[in-house]
Amino acid sequence: MTRQTLPTWHPLTVKMPEPSLAAFQADCQQRLEQALEHWLPAATTHPVSLHTAMRYTALNGGKRIRPTLVYASGQAVGAEHTQLDGPACAIELIHAYSLIHDDLPAMDNDDLRRGKPSCHRAFGEATAILAGDALQSLAFYVLTHDNAATSDTATRMRMIETLSLAAGSRGMAGGQSIDLDATGQQLNIAELEDMHIHKTGALIRASVMLGAICRIDSTDGQLEQLDHYAKCIGLAFQIRDDILDVEGETGTLGKHAGMDEQLEKSTYPALMGLDAARQRATELHEDAMDTLAGFPASADPLRWISSYIIERER
Repeated sequence: MTRQTLPTWHPLTVKMPEPSLAAFQADCQQRLEQALEHWLPAATTHPVSLHTAMRYTALNGGKRIRPTLVYASGQAVGAEHTQLDGPACAIELIHAYSLIHDDLPAMDNDDLRRGKPSCHRAFGEATAILAGDALQSLAFYVLTHDNAATSDTATRMRMIETLSLAAGSRGMAGGQSIDLDATGQQLNIAELEDMHIHKTGALIRASVMLGAICRIDSTDGQLEQLDHYAKCIGLAFQIRDDILDVEGETGTLGKHAGMDEQLEKSTYPALMGLDAARQRATELHEDAMDTLAGFPASADPLRWISSYIIERER
């Protein structure tokens, strides 16, 4: 696959105070969109139907939390912004593939994603499955061919290892399997947290770690702290998702509300009640913030993201 040199983009903008999160996200999204356009095959490339379906999902907006975390954690340890574009793109491609497969009739059977028809509704199940497969493989192609991320072979291998473990049977795919097995069963809190540590948390942890790994001299202490931060916000993210599935509206969420109850899934509100679930999310946020106490102002986007996760409305 022949690629041209990526353009040089402006640095990420970090402003104070809290409204800076919107500006930071906007800059991250601009960089990400250009990176996705660079690495995704054009819609006119043969086979057209497959590449159109890939682009339909990967370029269909969304919160872009995971790639934003790549940029935020990389900035926290002093990585150059141009190093982070490829890893951010790779993590979003994996996330896009997971959304396609999660929505399939054999999985969550959801017809709506980000306010539009799910990929299998727009292109058919067979093409949707292939699009998910192709997006996953493209993510690893990006990590192996992006020269801006690192010139160090050991660092590149560590990034590939981090993402492959997070996406596989010991991470996201394993969490989805646990979720499917648990349908119609009553999980306890420990079992529910284990499922979400795999299903949702693994990719969020990988996002944070990929950004930090880009800085070759990141210390073990920094990596351990950032990993703990990621564990906390990953679980808080899922708790907030469960709460929104109860309280949110389809038009705001961009997907059908109330699906967890319809599918008889165990959720935090169902097991703990809404108030206790909100309190648990707040405790995880506070733990995440405490973990970042030793980091300078360059880590502020990580702090903003943690706050956003437990306050978001979609």
